[in-house]
Amino acid sequence: MLGVGVPSGRFLRMVDGLAEVERAEARDYTSFSVRGKRFGYYWPRTSTVGLKQTLSEQMALVSERPDVFEVQFTAGGFGWVVVYLSKIDAEELTELLYEAWRLSAPEPLVEEHPLR
Repeated sequence: MLGVGVPSGRFLRMVDGLAEVERAEARDYTSFSVRGKRFGYYWPRTSTVGLKQTLSEQMALVSERPDVFEVQFTAGGFGWVVVYLSKIDAEELTELLYEAWRLSAPEPLVEEHPLR
């Protein structure tokens, strides 16, 4: 498939394009939050990201494309998915990343920053 795979640097630039993102560096990963609410993770060693989604979206993604997505965990009514950067295209990743951010950001901030 042409155009599949998102380099880590491009993913991190996508994150930087979202409003009010806070990064926290841990030994093995970087986490991303908006106004104190976590919405994503990045693991450089495995070139994977973890993104917050609705439970129904988590199940749909994993069941439709288990080679691209896997269940990370569920918490607080949300389903987190692991995404393999080498197996997803930039457009879909942009949408999933924005959705993860939107699920954590306060509504006024989301209204100020719609997905373009």
